Amino acid sequence: MKSMNPFLTFQGHAEEALGYYTETFKDAEVLLLQKYDAGTPELEGKVVQGAIRIHDQLIRVMDSQVPQESTFTPSMSFFIECETFQEMEMYYRKLKTRGAIHMPLDDYGFSRQFAWIQDQFGVTWQLNLSQ
Repeated sequence: MKSMNPFLTFQGHAEEALGYYTETFKDAEVLLLQKYDAGTPELEGKVVQGAIRIHDQLIRVMDSQVPQESTFTPSMSFFIECETFQEMEMYYRKLKTRGAIHMPLDDYGFSRQFAWIQDQFGVTWQLNLSQ
């Protein structure tokens, strides 16, 4: 196996999500952004394929070619080990904006500080204080 990466399929918001994640995560970098051109007028400007690296994780993205009712589910999420409470609080504040809180930032016994949130695109994130 050469590689194995998460792949997120958006409903027309892949480029917006890439921008949002590069603003949210200081070490995020968009590595690939390829869009449909005028040869596919119904999808022109949407993302054929994209890739972003957040910390050491490569995440591939695209916009769906056909409208789908399926969306992201909280059963699949990104788990982030935060080094400081300030880092965790910053991610919590940014990622919950226009999103949803599944478990608010709190002490749950299994972790001094933990949160489970869904961002505005429906992607879920578990934040854990690693100290």
